[in-house]
Amino acid sequence: MSPPHRPRVLLADDHLLVAEALKSLLTPEFDLVGVVEDGRELLEAARTLRPDVIVADVTMPHLNGIDALVRLRQGGDRVPVVFLTMHRDVTFARRALEAGASGFVLKHSAPTELVTAIRAALQGRTYLTPLLAGEVLEAMKQGPEQAGDPVASITPRQREVLHLLVEGLSAKEIASRLSLSVRTVEFHKYQMMETLGIRTNAELIRFAIKHGLVDL
Repeated sequence: MSPPHRPRVLLADDHLLVAEALKSLLTPEFDLVGVVEDGRELLEAARTLRPDVIVADVTMPHLNGIDALVRLRQGGDRVPVVFLTMHRDVTFARRALEAGASGFVLKHSAPTELVTAIRAALQGRTYLTPLLAGEVLEAMKQGPEQAGDPVASITPRQREVLHLLVEGLSAKEIASRLSLSVRTVEFHKYQMMETLGIRTNAELIRFAIKHGLVDL
């Protein structure tokens, strides 16, 4: 008689100590098939490892977890994604759920909530930490514009450009990395600045950090 199937979990978190702690939390019940440190690695690992569920941080280098989820869904991948984050912020949770997340758990609640959230995700349900549930549902009723989330106005491609700007790359280097023209990169940058009412690169970088779009 073959042993029962253990759900396969892919973990995406750039903090190694957190990743190690999560391994010990998850291995009694799940098979941890991989650990990646940024959003782009998450997309590649999801494609090659085909996990049953993904546990991801929100803020990661190169591509944050929510944008990575958007890419997964655009590519037709329906794997459940549970977010695990230190950000106790309604806008992050609402953004994650609107992108198609199956769960949103705060890191300090992981020992008591993460396994429950993963089980729910595997059953096709959504788990939202009780600490934020009321506020998030109220914010989602209001709609993205009324909820006052400026990040909703930035496209995934613009966010990619923003990530690389924060990493210190020039427009030419960003263009090479993303296979774009320098003019297109500059267009994305200035369109973001116009939309957000920002005048300098430094303000744009501060915005990215404040809203969790990058992880320093």
